[in-house]
Amino acid sequence: MKLWKKVIMGSASLVAITLLAACGSGSSSSDSSTKSSTATKISGDVTLWVDTAQVPSYKKLVASFEKKYPDVNVKLTQSPNGSSNAKTDVGKDPAKAADVFQVPNDQLGQMAEAGYINPLSPDAEKEVKADNIDMAATAMTWKDKMYGYPWAQQANILYYNKSKLSADDVKSWDSLTAKGVIGLDFTVPYNVYPVFLTAGTKLYGDDGETLDGSTVASDEGVAAMKWFAQQKANKGVMQTSNALNQLKAGKVGAIIDGPWDATNIKNLLGDNFAVTTLPTLTINGEQKQMQAFIGVMAFAVNSHTATKNQKAAQTLAAWVTNKAGQTELYKSQGQIPVNKEALDASDVKADPVAVAVDKQSAVSTLMPKMPQMATVWNDAAALTNGAYTGSIKAADYMTQLQKFQDAISKK
Repeated sequence: MKLWKKVIMGSASLVAITLLAACGSGSSSSDSSTKSSTATKISGDVTLWVDTAQVPSYKKLVASFEKKYPDVNVKLTQSPNGSSNAKTDVGKDPAKAADVFQVPNDQLGQMAEAGYINPLSPDAEKEVKADNIDMAATAMTWKDKMYGYPWAQQANILYYNKSKLSADDVKSWDSLTAKGVIGLDFTVPYNVYPVFLTAGTKLYGDDGETLDGSTVASDEGVAAMKWFAQQKANKGVMQTSNALNQLKAGKVGAIIDGPWDATNIKNLLGDNFAVTTLPTLTINGEQKQMQAFIGVMAFAVNSHTATKNQKAAQTLAAWVTNKAGQTELYKSQGQIPVNKEALDASDVKADPVAVAVDKQSAVSTLMPKMPQMATVWNDAAALTNGAYTGSIKAADYMTQLQKFQDAISKK
């Protein structure tokens, strides 16, 4: 699971450097980088943080970058605690953190407000928008400025064992759980909070950036709580903190997971591997398409990076997120691209996981970038699991929802 999770430039010189450094994130970014390198020599020492499993993939990309820019020395290392903890790791001591690092889009607002990351230059913004799908550009934007270079899209989808369940069985939660068993962890907000969105509530408004725009303390929120409570007695639902193990053991026939685990699941299920969008849920007697959180992974540039290395850092961030970079991460890690040309490649278009993520994203909600998302992640589990276990009684649903809504709406 990816728990996808703030900055006025300190000086005009930094702005100028950023403007000079910018390149795009798509197929045209390599061309832009080439043009930039002919006009200005790029040099410096840059540290790059990536998730542990992705280090081999980025070794290839760094090698190609250093061949193109021989005067830039890149130190590639794994993120201290993974990209999902980028805000915390960088925040411990920004001056000692990596110059370029992976970060999920929901943490960009908080990091921008804290002054940890630099906004992209206008030219870099243009290229990100031109080369990548609109949703990815939106995910990088906080208060009308772009703070990251996007490189992958993520959304939960449904994986299932087709020897136990048919394609028709998994179209609705009701039929799935009547004919098989699904493994789910009600303590993980990333997986289960979208049930509130499915029920019709808003999280920070329609734009995801309105502090008082959440509507979880509502009849729709209560309906979602009732749905959670109903799952406790549903024999087709298994509460588990390790759904992959349960799938491997054959104790469940379906799980909700993201594209990052697709390779593992394919290995587990072999010829019985199948994947599709999330099922419909019955909420208040109505069938509603289950939503997921849409996450977009990014690379951001540390605002505390030495001025002499800023240009190299920006150039590296653009390089590893261009078409070639996103294609490499798709082929080696199964990460679904956001680059338009990479997405249009025949192997991506024929990939059932990529197709499922694309379809699910069309009916889901982009993770908000509000700094208050940290409170959402911290406090939501008590709601979802409390309703599921029964520790929160039906008579107290609205009270607890209002308490949660007040907490996530504080400045």
